[in-house]
Amino acid sequence: MTSLFQAAPEWTLTAVPYGSPDARVLVQALHQEQLATYGTADDPEATEDAEFDAPDGLFLVARLGDGPALACGGWRTFNTSAAEIKRMYVLPSARGQGLGRRILAALEQDVLGRGPTEILLETGMRNVAALGLYTACGYEPVRSYVPGRDPEINRALRKDIRQKPASHSHTGLLMEPG
Repeated sequence: MTSLFQAAPEWTLTAVPYGSPDARVLVQALHQEQLATYGTADDPEATEDAEFDAPDGLFLVARLGDGPALACGGWRTFNTSAAEIKRMYVLPSARGQGLGRRILAALEQDVLGRGPTEILLETGMRNVAALGLYTACGYEPVRSYVPGRDPEINRALRKDIRQKPASHSHTGLLMEPG
């Protein structure tokens, strides 16, 4: 008997090297969007691939079933007490489905127990969705930790992770090894 219904594919998060083809496509899309929005952006090629290598970092991509990578994000060690979230991005076609929240929760979970007591990140002042996400997840504005940043463009945020991270609701993702 043939079923009329198929199970919907599931979102998965996969750890990948920062230099992988999937990661490169997404960080370049992020770079182009930042250039179009702000007229300036950090060059993702200036980031060493090893900065996201375990145990001092992690880079994730999200995909629906066995489809292409649609979102990404990573963390890297910033200093002995802080991790930094970098390159959070969701392709426009995949926005509004909670992928950013899910990636953020997975990254925070990976940082826990590795030594850092806080997580730092930056986002653009015009990225209202990202600012809303980070604020809802317990991040608070701080003075920029990157020299030379324009406060009219960049917003630095910080989260204390000495306690368990705030709930991000059900992540609904399967974690797969890279």
